[in-house]
Amino acid sequence: MPADDLPETFHVTTDEQLRAVSNLTRHRIMALLRFEPATITQIAERVGLAKGSSSYHVRLLERAGLVKVVRTRKVRGVTERYYAMAARAIALPDPGEGGPDVLMRHAVADLEAVPADSERHVRMTHLRLTDEQFAQLAARLEALADEYRELSDPSLPDASLVFALFHPVSRTQAEGDAK
Repeated sequence: MPADDLPETFHVTTDEQLRAVSNLTRHRIMALLRFEPATITQIAERVGLAKGSSSYHVRLLERAGLVKVVRTRKVRGVTERYYAMAARAIALPDPGEGGPDVLMRHAVADLEAVPADSERHVRMTHLRLTDEQFAQLAARLEALADEYRELSDPSLPDASLVFALFHPVSRTQAEGDAK
């Protein structure tokens, strides 16, 4: 299936889908499939898994509707399946108060797995913004991410962009909850 035919967003709505995306190995498989289809063997090699493990994780993703077979071919009497993402982006449900944010946990795990000598840009900044400024910044960040996603070239090395803009729990709120 050409990338142009993909739905823009897949909304995770079921427990099965949430369990599928919550696993770091499956997250890495989906990251691999976001630009080009791959077979179980190719996935296993690129993610560093045994073929059986790769097959298991892809089956769970496929059952959850997150990846699908986009092409098949016969190789020495065996049907080889090429898997790809079911949509350009995946939208996760709000984890709710105190719930783990799966996306941020995976982003941190991916960042920690990057070799120490690799180029990376990590920054945390605390801001004090009006509601209007907060909304404007959120819109600008989304637009910037969308702009660069459109410029993305599958032949180039991967780069991940993760951002979080939020109002942290105030100290007085946190102290009140602890009592």
